[in-house]
Amino acid sequence: MSRVSFAGSFILIATILGGCTASDHVQDVRAEDADRLTVGTVQREIRLGMSGAEVAEVLGAPNIVTTDEERRETWIYDKISSEVAYSRSGGAIVGLLFSSSGGGLGAGSKSAGASSTSQRTLTVVIRFDENDMVRDFSYHSSSF
Repeated sequence: MSRVSFAGSFILIATILGGCTASDHVQDVRAEDADRLTVGTVQREIRLGMSGAEVAEVLGAPNIVTTDEERRETWIYDKISSEVAYSRSGGAIVGLLFSSSGGGLGAGSKSAGASSTSQRTLTVVIRFDENDMVRDFSYHSSSF
């Protein structure tokens, strides 16, 4: 067997972090999660007279399915979303050192940071008639 050796016997891989703000990261995450259930989706897409299959196509499967005293179905979508954003000023250097006899991890950082956490809730209630068509719907959204 032959052994691979590197000229200089050490390889340094360093990444310098910084330059982005917490709001930049939050916008990136929101852009990636564009298909999630929102008030706008309910307002745009849900209509009286829709079938359950059409509602499921738009909103996905409900969290809860119940029936009322007349055996008509009610679908409930209950979503909770938490957003955590962390912003750091300055830069951090994270280095990974390898040698022919082993390796090590080195890291250094000089920065200050802050974080922010927020939560949002959305509850959507879809009521169906005796023909399994949407007869009524409502929603409630909160943010804290």
